[in-house]
Amino acid sequence: MKLSEIKTILPTLNNVEFQLENGTFVPEHFHVTEVGMITKHFIDCGGTTRTEKAVSFQLWDADDFEHRLKPGKLLNIIKLSEERLGIEDDEIEVEYQNTTIGKYDLEFNGKTFVLKNKTTACLAQDACGIPAENQKSDPTSCCTPNSGCC
Repeated sequence: MKLSEIKTILPTLNNVEFQLENGTFVPEHFHVTEVGMITKHFIDCGGTTRTEKAVSFQLWDADDFEHRLKPGKLLNIIKLSEERLGIEDDEIEVEYQNTTIGKYDLEFNGKTFVLKNKTTACLAQDACGIPAENQKSDPTSCCTPNSGCC
């Protein structure tokens, strides 16, 4: 989901709810502790230099059980971050702590925002030397010992 999409959805909601892909809800007293721009500049295992940008939302489950983030408040936080940080209309990546800090893509199901599990993938599969029939359908990395890409 791009930033412009959440800005269009928020004014139509009474409450902001986030749900994990497995159906578990983020506690309703969560806080959005950060809205920012993340730029990742890296080299993949095939030697190609790449840059990725994303808008980051960090959700935090505090012991502030009376707290409820309303759509207008989140919209104001987004607008302030656009003004002060120059955030652009990029894809949103949500950070949320479960057993460790997880990074999620964001979708909307018509009622709640859904934190979609992210997966890793090899960006240079042609350089890995792994035959297509040996590649996993949900790869976690192409860079295995003796694969030739690392």
